Amino acid sequence: MYHEITQRELRNESARVMRALDAGESFVVTRNGTRVGELLPFRRRGLVSKASVLAAFGHAALVDFHRFTVDLDVLTDQDATPRG
Repeated sequence: MYHEITQRELRNESARVMRALDAGESFVVTRNGTRVGELLPFRRRGLVSKASVLAAFGHAALVDFHRFTVDLDVLTDQDATPRG
């Protein structure tokens, strides 16, 4: 649910608005009765459980690290001589 606040309220009560945002509240800001913007709390990312990671990557192909480094060397320019 959004709380509607005016531009003046946002300016004069910014500390209260910031505390409310931190607590998860959302706001619609109005100017002269017209909606001009939204203030939404930042979505904090939580930790992902080990079980979720294992389920997501459990069937992934194994990586041959030697082959991987060879492929990288082929694809990247490792020449250290100056150009120009």
